[in-house]
Amino acid sequence: MLCALLERPRSWLIAHDDEPLEPNRQAAFAHWVLRRRDGEPLAYLLGQKEFHGLCLQVDSSVLIPRPETEFLVDWGQRVLEDWRSGTFGCRVVDLGTGSGAIALSIKHRCEFAEVTAVDVSTAALATAGRNSQLLNLPITLVPGSWWDAVPGQCFDVALANPPYIAPGDKHLEALRYEPRSALVAPDNGLADLECIIAGAPDHLTAGGWLLLEHGHDQAAWVRQRLLSAGLEQVQTIRDLAGLERCTGGRVLPC
Repeated sequence: MLCALLERPRSWLIAHDDEPLEPNRQAAFAHWVLRRRDGEPLAYLLGQKEFHGLCLQVDSSVLIPRPETEFLVDWGQRVLEDWRSGTFGCRVVDLGTGSGAIALSIKHRCEFAEVTAVDVSTAALATAGRNSQLLNLPITLVPGSWWDAVPGQCFDVALANPPYIAPGDKHLEALRYEPRSALVAPDNGLADLECIIAGAPDHLTAGGWLLLEHGHDQAAWVRQRLLSAGLEQVQTIRDLAGLERCTGGRVLPC
C-alpha cells in the first residue's frame, strides 16, 4: 500500500526507511490501513489487479479476478490455437465480462481472435472499456444479459465465469465488498449456469466450444447439463488445489 501511495518501488522504501511521510500522505495511508483492517480487498484500495500477465483496473463494480479463472483462459487459448491451424473461425464471446479479465487475456494471447465482451452492468462494461484502452487490446463491448446481448450471433468459443454461489452461502461474508450480482445466483447457485448452457447450442458454430468456470462441487451437474444440451467431448479440468474448477463441451463439427 505504501509503495502505491508513494508511487515508488519496494527497493526505494528499503533505501529510504527513515524518510518521514508528508502529513497528507500520512492521513491517506492511515485511512487505507483502516479500510484494509475492515476487510476491504487490497485490489480495490489500489485500484488494480494482476491477471494472466495483465494489470487490470478494478473497482467495486466488478469482481476481483482470481487465479483460478486463469485456468479457463488457458483452456480457451489452447482451443483457439488448435483452431487457428485448422479450418475454423475465431470468434470469441466472454459472457459476464466484468473487468474484462477473460476477454482481454484471450485477446492478448490470441490477437487473431475477434473478441466480444458482454455484461448486464453498464458500470462493469465501462471498467472493461477502460482496461481495453489502457492495454491497447481492442474488443467489442456489448450490454445485456448472457446470450440475449448477442441475438442471432454465433461464436467459435464462448467462455463464462458466471455467478455460481448459492444465496446464504457462508463464504459470502468474506466477499461482502464485491458486487453480489457477480457472485450469487438463484437455484442453489445454478440458475445462470443453466441459462448459459441452455442457450449455447443456438449460439455456437459447428465445432464450437462452451467453457465454464463453476463451484468446486458443481462439476458433475454442469457435465450432465452440457450432455443433455447436446454438447459432446464434455470434460472438466482441475485447479492447482485439485478441485474441479472448469467444465466445457463442444458442438460436433458438421
